[in-house]
Amino acid sequence: MDNIISGGAGDGSQLITREGLEKLKKELDYLKNTRRHEIAERIERAKELGDLSENAEYSEAKDEQAFNEGRVLEIEEVLKKLTVVENKSKGETIGLGSKVSVEYNGKQKEFSLVSFNEVDLEQNKISNESPLGQALIGKKAGDEVTVLTPSGQVKYKIVKVE
Repeated sequence: MDNIISGGAGDGSQLITREGLEKLKKELDYLKNTRRHEIAERIERAKELGDLSENAEYSEAKDEQAFNEGRVLEIEEVLKKLTVVENKSKGETIGLGSKVSVEYNGKQKEFSLVSFNEVDLEQNKISNESPLGQALIGKKAGDEVTVLTPSGQVKYKIVKVE
């Protein structure tokens, strides 16, 4: 098999690349160790302004604190369910974490295949669960796939897999 799954796989686990896992851990660290302190300082400054019942700065800081803590809890829950997938195909077979070059409609496009929670279209990271992602999994350079899009069928030729 081309994809090596390592980590705490269990029922309900979600796949993620090592890069995606590190990004989530980095965000969690920032939220817990930097953002929490920044918000706490804002709350303290707002308290110094007096009456909290009519203090917009205090209210906004408390809302920001609630949002931050909610995101911390969300990431901690997601981290418990993740299974790291490392693509060991050596550029042969497309799997999670592969970088793929394709040709379609006379154009060439390069992107990375990632889990749904790593998608970043600006950085050309598409989900393995997207129609194109599903069509590409297990394919090799030289293969062609056809994907049904809202504007009709699109044929993709796989040029390169890394």
